[in-house]
Amino acid sequence: MTFRPCSHEKEVAELLALGHWPQACTPELRAHLGACRSCADLVLVTQAFQSARANLTAQVNLPSPSQLWWRAQLRRRNQAVERVGKPILGAQIFALSVSLVFAAGFLAAQATQGLAWLSWLRALPQASALHLEALMSSGLFNSGWSPMLVIPVLATLALLGGVAVYLASEKQ
Repeated sequence: MTFRPCSHEKEVAELLALGHWPQACTPELRAHLGACRSCADLVLVTQAFQSARANLTAQVNLPSPSQLWWRAQLRRRNQAVERVGKPILGAQIFALSVSLVFAAGFLAAQATQGLAWLSWLRALPQASALHLEALMSSGLFNSGWSPMLVIPVLATLALLGGVAVYLASEKQ
């Protein structure tokens, strides 16, 4: 067994690479292929690879028309959802800004009074239902921004703003 390359191997490889095998082959080279196993193996392996490549490129795997249509519809739906989602961001920012404005307004209004605005909490457990009703009818709503009115309203607005932001940002 010898490992010397054949002197005609380069010529056979060129003809195979250019695609001229066996049309441009000389009769002497064909006779050499019968005697040289190295050149015959080179031709056999190269032609097998070339035919496999030709078969793979000839087979185009196109998806079915219904699958193409379904993908196009899905892409169109996704684009529509993206277009609809853009104004939702504006609504989220608006809800957050309204909540922050109300919170800042409440803090600014109460900052002028200091901690005295918490004084009504001490009197709340002592007040009976009638006393509370009398308190409300006597001047709670006539005195402007009473803490009994402002705190629940601001808490409700903050809660509703938070819920609106959560629902608007929830993924569907």
